[in-house]
Amino acid sequence: MAERASWSLGARLRGLFQAAREIDETTWDDLEAALIGADFGPDVTETVIDDLRAKVDRYRTTDPKDLQRMLRESIEERLADFDPTLKLTERPAVVLMVGVNGVGKTTTIGKFAKFLRNYDRTVVVGAADTFRAAAVEQVATWAERAGADVVRPQHPGQDPASVAYQTVEQAKRLGTEIVLIDTAGRLHTRGGLMDELGKIKRVVEKQAPISEVLLVLDATTGQNGLAQAQAFIEHAGVTGLVITKLDGSARGGFVLRVQDETGIPIKLIGQGERIGDLTGFTPHVFAQGLVA
Repeated sequence: MAERASWSLGARLRGLFQAAREIDETTWDDLEAALIGADFGPDVTETVIDDLRAKVDRYRTTDPKDLQRMLRESIEERLADFDPTLKLTERPAVVLMVGVNGVGKTTTIGKFAKFLRNYDRTVVVGAADTFRAAAVEQVATWAERAGADVVRPQHPGQDPASVAYQTVEQAKRLGTEIVLIDTAGRLHTRGGLMDELGKIKRVVEKQAPISEVLLVLDATTGQNGLAQAQAFIEHAGVTGLVITKLDGSARGGFVLRVQDETGIPIKLIGQGERIGDLTGFTPHVFAQGLVA
């Protein structure tokens, strides 16, 4: 999360801690309501509250500012249990982008390409969601805006795995450092979709190892979005998460919750509509922005 981001949960917590003269049961009730409202979920909320109660008792404090600091530290510690580092050392480093339709996957690919170009990495995007002509055009437009090369299908309905193959082939031929491959996201044929992803992985791995499989999740859909994505988590070999649409929402708790529930680290955060609105994930900065 960029330091400029502002979370509505942070504003609510500031009001809570500033208004309270001391820590009492009303403070705990208000804190629980704030965390539930920010999509931490009941299980994570209960765990966080129990941990904070124990710390408040241990240090015998009644100062709400101490509780605020403890909450920030608790969230940061839980987030830091996962390594957010992108593994992009191979050349070419191949990244598969997966996720259900509607989560912002296609635009995220363009933003990710821009993120990488900002570090002077050369990038090629493979438009392998060939089931939707609009997806090919959309990802190509965003990639070009980011300054990345694009490999499009050579004909309508081309086999997605062959597009992925051609993309990696071009990267190796031209010495391109990073390959981003778009994939289909429709779930009404779950078995077929997972078979297709498996085929893409096998074809790509004949040329180069896959460095990352990044699952794009929409923070505004909460638990429903996570349930929809379980097929990818179970079958696609997901190595990292990209959380989109966190801007201007109270959904920051989803970040903590989704790592707890999936065991998969968050590696990128999307927080706006502009091409530069994608950043790496830093637990300290995120916790600070969420609570302070």
